[in-house]
Amino acid sequence: MTTRPDPDALLAWYDRHARRLPWRVSPKDRAAGILPDPYRVWLSEIMLQQTTVTAVKPYFEAFLARWPTVAALAAADEAEVMKAWAGLGYYSRARNLKACADRVAAAHGGRFPDTEEGLRALPGVGAYTAAAVAAIAFDRPATVVDGNVERVVSRIFAVVEPVPAAKPALKRLAATLTPARRPGDFAQAMMDLGATVCTPKRPACALCPWSAACAARATGSPDAFPARAAKPERPTRRGLAFLAVRADGAVLVRRRPPRGLLGGMTEVPGSAWTVGPIPADAADAAPLPGPWRRLGRTVEHTFTHFHLILDLMRLDLGAEAAAPEGAWWSPRAGLAGEALPSVMRKVIEAGLQD
Repeated sequence: MTTRPDPDALLAWYDRHARRLPWRVSPKDRAAGILPDPYRVWLSEIMLQQTTVTAVKPYFEAFLARWPTVAALAAADEAEVMKAWAGLGYYSRARNLKACADRVAAAHGGRFPDTEEGLRALPGVGAYTAAAVAAIAFDRPATVVDGNVERVVSRIFAVVEPVPAAKPALKRLAATLTPARRPGDFAQAMMDLGATVCTPKRPACALCPWSAACAARATGSPDAFPARAAKPERPTRRGLAFLAVRADGAVLVRRRPPRGLLGGMTEVPGSAWTVGPIPADAADAAPLPGPWRRLGRTVEHTFTHFHLILDLMRLDLGAEAAAPEGAWWSPRAGLAGEALPSVMRKVIEAGLQD
């Protein structure tokens, strides 16, 4: 029979092994009275959704250098924020980030609410983010459950129900572990435990402060938890990407609609993305008339719910060619500064190959 997990044992482990992260106040500094910056905590939590710590670090540091406070971010132009976010994915987060900064600056005097309820009322702040900011920034006894925490809890209690159906049960079980003392450090300790010790494959159980309390370890197969429901097969969509290039190297781009997939981002013009073969009339979506040629190259990109294959078309024009309404010519040297999502950077790179 396993013992009950001891929050103090996990906190003692965290005091020794906490990861150094640019948005985190270390347990030593926290004990010395240094308080976390709610803006940094919120910014990091929004960026970390569906993204790895390694990918987020340079974006976080660049954002902080450019917009060091929520007031600075609120005063920023949304297009500039989208450009700075380009490549980080899940672009609705960037729009919500700007909307949330605007709300905090306008309605809260530049100070984040310090309760889960108050945080939930902000744009783009869901249950997880509200709990994370409340706990980490304000030391509220909130239950913070990300993917790492779900894995730890599912193993501690040997939860057999597969994820995602088990998510409500995992949160209820996590709430039974959350202490009133140092809840912010405890939330980060749970995340660190899942990220560095209780890993998806070959967990380092010998290093875990809760190994004696882990029901999954007692089964002899801790990496069998959490159980996962079979993922539905992603459909494949296809379309055409129209790369128009002027003699001076400029590339024709336009802005996607503000809502929906990749909303507000910059794109190379293209046809609709449809399941099945590319329709015969897809070429009618070309943004300019001319002798478009098929390059015989494709670009593939996988989104959360579908896989995309784009056939590349190219049109070469003189340096004086005008852009159609709603589009503009971006100099090749300036493309790095456009708000181009990863799939469009792939299109341009493949389309400009000699």
